[in-house]
Amino acid sequence: MEQGPLAELLVERFENMPPQLRVAARFVLDHPKDVALMSMREQAHQAGVSHSTMMRLARWLGLEGYEDMRSLYARALRETGAGEPARQGMGQDGDPGYSIAGVVADTLAAQISSLGEYGSASQFVAAAELLARSRNLFGLGSRSFYPVANHFVHIMSFLAGGDRKVTLVGEMGGHGLDALQGAGRDDVLLAVGMSPYERTTIDVARQSARQGVGVVAITDSSVSPLARIARETIIVTANSQSFFRSMAPAFAAVEILAALTAVQSEVNAAERVRQSEEQLAAFGIYWKPPR
Repeated sequence: MEQGPLAELLVERFENMPPQLRVAARFVLDHPKDVALMSMREQAHQAGVSHSTMMRLARWLGLEGYEDMRSLYARALRETGAGEPARQGMGQDGDPGYSIAGVVADTLAAQISSLGEYGSASQFVAAAELLARSRNLFGLGSRSFYPVANHFVHIMSFLAGGDRKVTLVGEMGGHGLDALQGAGRDDVLLAVGMSPYERTTIDVARQSARQGVGVVAITDSSVSPLARIARETIIVTANSQSFFRSMAPAFAAVEILAALTAVQSEVNAAERVRQSEEQLAAFGIYWKPPR
């Protein structure tokens, strides 16, 4: 079902909505299956707004009531076959149900699998086209998203060569923000961030866009601040069945993006990887068993 039948309209009108309606709209965008399956009051509770706000959102979109919105989403859910059977008996006495490991693994598998759906795949293709045409590439991410940006820079470095550079931006072992001073319209910045958004990531992405740099965002909502800055946006989730946010979908997104970019580039990526591995081996980087 992707982001739901009203996603385009919600995104279009998001900026002009009052603050509480924005909260409700973001819930609808980020949880389309819940809109189809949960009551209006349950959705309002999950979103952190009053049920009257949910009703006002429906009217804002030209519907008579919130039940009309739920009906649209329920129909879309049935048509796409996106509904998942409920798992019964988790943790109940007499039924071991799914182990924590199984639940977390299944959730991650579903999240990563959804990246291959048509809507997500089209986002990847558009972003990869932008990356493939770029002069230089930059990776940006703060705190828990820094490793994702670092992974992007590492694998994309195999596509570098000649005057083309791939640079990690930031203070945690990468180049400082001054690395972007000379960046311009032929360059691309991959910015990774999800709620709660790091101010530095937003500010750097915004300034880069002002300089003409093409920004590609990996973020968690089509109405996130990064999505509003970016030229191309890839939506992933950080929701998890554990206590911690999940980085796996973001890492998977980077690898899909790199694979598509390699296909669209004129560079022989397989040969570049082979040459790099040979050089690293010659430097004694890899461990070898004693003879």
